[in-house]
Amino acid sequence: MLPSLRRKLEALAERREELERLLADPSVLGDNQRFRDYSREFAQLEPVSAALAAEAQAKRDLDAAQAMRDDPELRELADEEIEAAQARLAQLEDELSLLLVPKDARDDANLFLEVRAGTGGDEAAIFAGDLFRMYARYAERQGWKVEVESDNPGEHGGYKEIVAKVSGRGAFAKLKFESGTHRVQRVPETESQGRIHTSAATVAIIPEDEAVDEVAINPADLKIDTFRSSGAGGQHVNKTESAIRITHVPTGIVVENQTERSQHANRERAMKRLKAQLLEAERSKQLAAQAETRRLQVGSGDRSQRIRTYNFPQGRITDHRVEGLTLYDLPNIIQGDLDELVDRLTREYQADELARLTTNA
Repeated sequence: MLPSLRRKLEALAERREELERLLADPSVLGDNQRFRDYSREFAQLEPVSAALAAEAQAKRDLDAAQAMRDDPELRELADEEIEAAQARLAQLEDELSLLLVPKDARDDANLFLEVRAGTGGDEAAIFAGDLFRMYARYAERQGWKVEVESDNPGEHGGYKEIVAKVSGRGAFAKLKFESGTHRVQRVPETESQGRIHTSAATVAIIPEDEAVDEVAINPADLKIDTFRSSGAGGQHVNKTESAIRITHVPTGIVVENQTERSQHANRERAMKRLKAQLLEAERSKQLAAQAETRRLQVGSGDRSQRIRTYNFPQGRITDHRVEGLTLYDLPNIIQGDLDELVDRLTREYQADELARLTTNA
């Protein structure tokens, strides 16, 4: 490990000790906001402290094993323990390096999932529906909650557009690499001659950032329309104009909500999503200016980039951002088994960030 990276680790360990003292300070205990902020930071630094302690123990084990080699009767045992200690140290160095990768403060955030049909007509809408169900089933496996906020069904199934809120710890961390254009290659059910068609759908993952409450919107910039809900809701549906559509005129962003029975509740939820989109749009501009070549557009909502192809005849899924990331497990993946794909993308992101950190060290 580079000396500069080692110094950063030591600085983090010192900060953790400082936080431990601060959390016992009566003035901090009496300030709920400071106590909450320090507690969160302390929890984030605890893995660094634990890994450094484990590394120190592994070094002591290595020294003890090397000392044992002076005894001919213990040399064979010592060699085994030396090998184990060295392997442990190598593992811990990798773990410590990854702990230096800056943590995205939004990783534990809830998110808004937006899926829209792209090129391909009815088949694109059907594919958009397949993608939404894939994410919904993955969310169910993770124990997350999925609430549809608005949808526009396709004429032959699927969705022209569907927006849902996904709530659960670590939701954004797991799904933040999904933004972009998803392409499908398969024979549509409506195709009588068995020809393979190519269609597309776009996905945007927008975090529900804590800073969303700080976003200021000029009411004069909003165009607000009401309409009748079209989803489930019994007698209430289509009888009152409780659904809300808000257009942010300067940016052209449009959000809808029709899940609640009251117009006020739908407006509140729609405004929250609008603020999240505005916040993410600003962040995306900053990211683009800072790193135009970044392969994984983390949570940027960039839907112009073709990120993945789902080839049904071959049962293959290929992520075009990562060389060699092709899985022949499409039937299970489209049913929500995304673990291998998510883990691989996370590792690639960590490797990129670590390389950037090492270069700038």
